[in-house]
Amino acid sequence: MLPTPEQVKAYIQAGLNCTHIEVEGDGQHFFATIVSPEFQGLRPVQRHQKVYAVLGDRMKAEIHALSFKTLTPEEFQA
Repeated sequence: MLPTPEQVKAYIQAGLNCTHIEVEGDGQHFFATIVSPEFQGLRPVQRHQKVYAVLGDRMKAEIHALSFKTLTPEEFQA
């Protein structure tokens, strides 16, 4: 069964302290905007690694493709 955007959102929220998150997708391809204070001081590649670590094996088994934007709360407000 293909994951829903709501499930992908829940997976990310379970592992990251998110102040804002939006996930759109069709069950195979997803786009997310993720806002978290945990991204503070991290380079973009480190932020992406953090999200991929949270999703773990789901990226291999359930989620075919995920593109995302990672922001700190301050960057999101700007």
